[in-house]
Amino acid sequence: MNTRPADRLSIALAQLNPVVGDVSGNAAKLRAARATAADADLILFPELFIAGYPPEDLVLKPAFQAACRAAIEDLARETAQGGPAMIVGTPWLEDGKLYNAAALLDGGRIAGLRFKVDLPNYGVFDEKRVFAVGPMPGPMNFRGVRLGVPICEDIWGPEPAECIAETGGEILLVPNGSPYRRGVVDQRLSVAVARVKDTGLPLVYLNQNGGQDELVFEGASFVLNADASLAAQLPPFAEAVVTTHWRRKADGWHCEPGEISPLLPQDKADYSACMLGLRDYVGKNGFPGVVLGLSGGVDSALVAAIGVDALGRDRVRAVMLPYRFTSEESLKDAADVARALGIRYDVLPIESAVLGLEKSLAPLFEGLPRDVTEENLQARARGTIVMALSNKFGSMVMTTGNKSEMSTGYATLYGDMNGGFNPIKDLYKTEVFRLSALRNTWKPDGALGPGGVVIPQNVITKPPTAELRENQKDQDSLPPYDILDGILERLVEKEQPIAEIVAAGYDVAVVTRVDRMLNLAEYKRRQAAPGVKVTLRGFGRDRRYPITNRFRDSGTPLAKPDSSIVSGTPTRSEAFDF
Repeated sequence: MNTRPADRLSIALAQLNPVVGDVSGNAAKLRAARATAADADLILFPELFIAGYPPEDLVLKPAFQAACRAAIEDLARETAQGGPAMIVGTPWLEDGKLYNAAALLDGGRIAGLRFKVDLPNYGVFDEKRVFAVGPMPGPMNFRGVRLGVPICEDIWGPEPAECIAETGGEILLVPNGSPYRRGVVDQRLSVAVARVKDTGLPLVYLNQNGGQDELVFEGASFVLNADASLAAQLPPFAEAVVTTHWRRKADGWHCEPGEISPLLPQDKADYSACMLGLRDYVGKNGFPGVVLGLSGGVDSALVAAIGVDALGRDRVRAVMLPYRFTSEESLKDAADVARALGIRYDVLPIESAVLGLEKSLAPLFEGLPRDVTEENLQARARGTIVMALSNKFGSMVMTTGNKSEMSTGYATLYGDMNGGFNPIKDLYKTEVFRLSALRNTWKPDGALGPGGVVIPQNVITKPPTAELRENQKDQDSLPPYDILDGILERLVEKEQPIAEIVAAGYDVAVVTRVDRMLNLAEYKRRQAAPGVKVTLRGFGRDRRYPITNRFRDSGTPLAKPDSSIVSGTPTRSEAFDF
């Protein structure tokens, strides 16, 4: 066991990227980090690290619970041989109840356990579904130092940290699994500062790194001294093992100044989250690479750029699938994108496939006018072809629909919605334009793609079009994107009533129409590929609406006590559009 004077302590922070369910792999990653920080007294790991976070209902499996416990017991025995003690997040079954726990491993044994008290049950979190509430935590004694270990959500309210302070705690060590969303870094810091001020104790905030399905954890761990000054800041969107050095002074423990890594502004953070989320989804699920339809439009161009940055050009394959409505401009732009990124690019015309489908349907469609049905046959022929490439070569299909399209249902089921993962699922169209322009002037740390202009300017500036009929433009069916996205953000992220949105200056007819499209497209979103969450409320686990739902906001101000909203049977214009 390491020995140090009672007035000094070194604590290593392991900001790592676990894999949910990979107990042995996570334990191996833990051991490697511990070896890196061999001179530290203690090494702290993120929330539920040995299981991976969030484990969802996997954590209810008795075999999984047993595997996690066995791994913790093995790791505890290893501490008898010297090296840093550890605080490791793990599920823990005790007296028939399953807890989200932090285990202190020292001297060859499990020297302490603390259970999470405040179980989040909102947004993407469902911890009350799987875990029991733990008792209020007192500090754990570690070599003469009383360490408080509130777990993640436990510091978002004052009680657990105050309980630790009142029972003699000296340092707050907070293991976290806190996913990225815009503005969350500032929120975390504000919460941590509040707990420091409440307790008068220094605080270590350790977050995990990496992608897990639709969530991305950006790390960005930090240390605050008791005066709320920032002593250390770990990098965002990267793994890191950093040792912090502490000294006991007359007024308590103080962390010596360490490296303060810069954080990223919003657009760069969003892009980095999309890149890391795609990289981990592909890598952790064992795909050799990805394939996408490259249309010449800005959405597929940005997805291709994220793909190359995440995986490297040799693991990204693009295919252009032209039909009679595909312009020469689109053909050129798609080829220019592929050339700039250095990826394999094939052109496979779909005329014979579409005409074959129309011929098969002709006996049943005879005498009926052409409409969106024939347009969607093009999208579905393309979807079938990219899925065939996936089946044959093993690459995962990336879908390329943005949040504006998925909000309004401006997408074709079993067509352009086909695929395994969508890195821009939570980006509105105006944000797609902005991030495309950004990528031409900035290359993220860790990106594997080329620098410089990777999305030709014409792709960004030309009017968006699905090219499913002659001279089609997105604005034929949708409001201008700057207006549409402003309304959607108020409807989706802020849940504002129509009356409030209209009062903010938007046209009532446009807002009502967008709200109707948003409601009717729920069934499509249920069948959409998963994708990276970056906003406050992403579609999927975060925003859950019923498909069968007749409620419609009438636009009447809610302050009127006699207001009523009555919704009848949907008209043909409100019916589902596949």
